[in-house]
Amino acid sequence: MRRRIPVAIEGIERRICLIRGEKVMLDADLAVLYQVETKTLNRAVRRNPDRFPDDFMFRLTKDELENLRCQIGTSSWGGRRYQPYAFTEHGVAMLSSVLNSKRAVQVNLRVIRAFISLREALATHKDLARKIEDLQRQQKEHGEQLGAVYSIVKSLIEAPAKPKPRIGFTAALARPR
Repeated sequence: MRRRIPVAIEGIERRICLIRGEKVMLDADLAVLYQVETKTLNRAVRRNPDRFPDDFMFRLTKDELENLRCQIGTSSWGGRRYQPYAFTEHGVAMLSSVLNSKRAVQVNLRVIRAFISLREALATHKDLARKIEDLQRQQKEHGEQLGAVYSIVKSLIEAPAKPKPRIGFTAALARPR
């Protein structure tokens, strides 16, 4: 009996990579979530090539795989003989029809929600950046009033700088004897 792996959206979001300008998940990560072997998942995909066009799934090149290994720190010893498949959000949605299990449907719902929350987070950051640019443009037009507002907004967005703790003995902190 296989061990149940909880599927949290936060865990799924960490497995989403940006490759070729697309947000994708790799076949090995999806296989773990679906609780199947990677070769089983890939076999199901190869048996249904008409369901996975190029905008749903693509195979990584050797350079992309090497770059990915450098980013996530995996060993080049052993491992896979073939380049992994990368599935876009639509490709992941299609996987549930190919794998055809209750687990696949549940995981698919979570993965799609993770893609959606990631998209919303990126949209929020873009909106915020656009608003700041608008404020900067208006600052040039309206002068000091908007300059004060802009500096307040900027200070709220930026992380506060933490002062570095002093290391070593300080005479002011020494206790009298």
